[in-house]
Amino acid sequence: MIPINDLLLFGLAALVMVLSPGPNMIYLISRSLSQGKKAGIISLLGVMCGFLFHILMVSFGLTAIFFAVPYAFVVVKFLGVAYLLYLAYNTVKSKNKIFDADQNLKSDKPLKLFNIGLLTNILNPKMAVFYLSFFLNL
Repeated sequence: MIPINDLLLFGLAALVMVLSPGPNMIYLISRSLSQGKKAGIISLLGVMCGFLFHILMVSFGLTAIFFAVPYAFVVVKFLGVAYLLYLAYNTVKSKNKIFDADQNLKSDKPLKLFNIGLLTNILNPKMAVFYLSFFLNL
């Protein structure tokens, strides 16, 4: 059984991570503001599944590969950067005028919202290191 002090410390650290700006938070805010509450919730579900992915990876010991093989961690970091650059490029190139307040934006399909949230979290190496550091100390 995990001691209550460790659970409270984990909860506090997770809250600080969630409140700090990062790719997940920026994605959720942008979807909520541009497409509404429903799109924000669907995107949040994708991000939450990304958290579950990282927890499973740590549980099976697969995240420890990052410490054993530092190049694996570098590869995931570069994949994350490439994915964020891809999203930025598609946003800028899009025919939607995202900065025009009078323009109605077309809504993305729920599956696309979910998948972007999932990939944004999975390719965020900060999450992998966060979960690994806590679960290795328990």
